[in-house]
Amino acid sequence: MANAVYFLCAATSAACAVVLFRMYLRHRSRVKPLMFWSSLAFAWFAVSNALVFTDFVVLKTVDLAVARAATACLAGASLLLGLIWEAE
Repeated sequence: MANAVYFLCAATSAACAVVLFRMYLRHRSRVKPLMFWSSLAFAWFAVSNALVFTDFVVLKTVDLAVARAATACLAGASLLLGLIWEAE
């Protein structure tokens, strides 16, 4: 059951990234750049969740904790950068 949750989290994050980026491209003149930064953050979250799936399901003997933490930090940093950029 946990394997399905790991996979679905990665798939949902990737789907959110795609939808947000497509909306940003379609309405570039009307939307704020925060949509781009949100799509970038969700893409990093998808990579992080894919690493969780890989770490716990595919490669059980390899520890990917540092890579998972790094990608999650990149996701948070990109969203924070977008929020700061939007506030200026």
